Amino acid sequence: MQMRDNKQFLSNGPFVENRLPNGLAIASNHVPHVNSIAIGIWTNAGSREDPAHMGGLAHFLEHAVFKGTHSRDYIAIARCIEQVGGYIDAFTTKENTCLYIRCLKEHGALAFDLLADLVCNPVFPEDEIEKEKEVVIEEIHGINDSPEELIFDQFDDLAFPKHSLGPSILGTEQSVTNITTQALRAFMQRYYTAKNMLVTVVGNMSHDEVMLYSEKSFSGVSTDRKPSSGIRTFSEKDYSTFFTRQKKPLYQAHVLHGRAVARDDRFFYSLLLLNTILSGGMSSMLNLELREKNALAYNAYSSLTFFEDTTLLNVYAGTDPENTRQTLRIIQGILNAETLSEVSGEELLAAKNKLTSELVMEMEKMTHRMSKAARDIFYFGNTIDLEEKLAGIKNVTGEDLGQAAEYLQMDMDASTLIYEPDEE
Repeated sequence: MQMRDNKQFLSNGPFVENRLPNGLAIASNHVPHVNSIAIGIWTNAGSREDPAHMGGLAHFLEHAVFKGTHSRDYIAIARCIEQVGGYIDAFTTKENTCLYIRCLKEHGALAFDLLADLVCNPVFPEDEIEKEKEVVIEEIHGINDSPEELIFDQFDDLAFPKHSLGPSILGTEQSVTNITTQALRAFMQRYYTAKNMLVTVVGNMSHDEVMLYSEKSFSGVSTDRKPSSGIRTFSEKDYSTFFTRQKKPLYQAHVLHGRAVARDDRFFYSLLLLNTILSGGMSSMLNLELREKNALAYNAYSSLTFFEDTTLLNVYAGTDPENTRQTLRIIQGILNAETLSEVSGEELLAAKNKLTSELVMEMEKMTHRMSKAARDIFYFGNTIDLEEKLAGIKNVTGEDLGQAAEYLQMDMDASTLIYEPDEE
């Protein structure tokens, strides 16, 4: 994880970044006009770090730490923050894991202590771990019963058959069954180390207070120097182009069309704007073409994901089985570099206004601001000030947009996965 090593804190817009003596990175944003705080502790490890035979391990670990610590059982973990009106939650992505709490500012000390307890002192009781496997398997069943979610998981699996981006974050029933407490401890020992972790705090708490609480609570985070996530890599050979149709017990057909390209930060803001033009609201290209003009889909949108080494752009639509060919043809036409290069100045300005408004309004949510700071640090190496982001959006030209569209289609062909109803 590339991150500043400065011992002295750095002012970076509204965020202040620092490190504890053990190397744990801290980023905080004092928002004095609110009465709450959002605290997250992040690990730069997700499903990309899962062992081959234990897919879903990083995600399962996120569940397992809630099963008990040396000082709290699973009931006490939930109650100690909920009884003061706060809430605790966690999530895992393909590259990161986060445990976070939102609470009133006067309960900040408790929040820091609880998060530290979870990442420093989990005990993984065997009986609770076995029960939690059944819970996660039910979570997998839920995805399998949701074709709109499942199609994204399977698309990645087909697109990256030999790469760590391919497998589902949740794993499979079999891989979850394979997980052991020894594997959980080994994963935590390797990745849950101070220099591979980050604490982000947003709300009514000064940076001095954040550092005080952090040093008190998180000084026990492991300083083990074993290899952590390292540098994640992607190349053309990691991606496989495909066109696949599958029969499913459905009424509606589901279409997912997309591609992956190597990371190139020159196109970061241009791609954000392209995604907004494609599916940013009722006047977006996909909504106008697929829903309003042709009545082919109720639900159609694009998805843009920035990984450490690659960027994925997908377009999803749910449609009548008889309309899949026409739907796909329209999607391909919209994604054509020439089409995207011809976006009018008015459309580009509207997309800039929409994306700017979204960023500003999202920053009014403490949990989102806390999360966004962590993603900036993991992706860019430091927090990015909101004004800098808005300037980046404002400076995108029509020519930039065209170059980004051409870049998306420069190296690798697009792939398509279609779920069709099984008529039997």
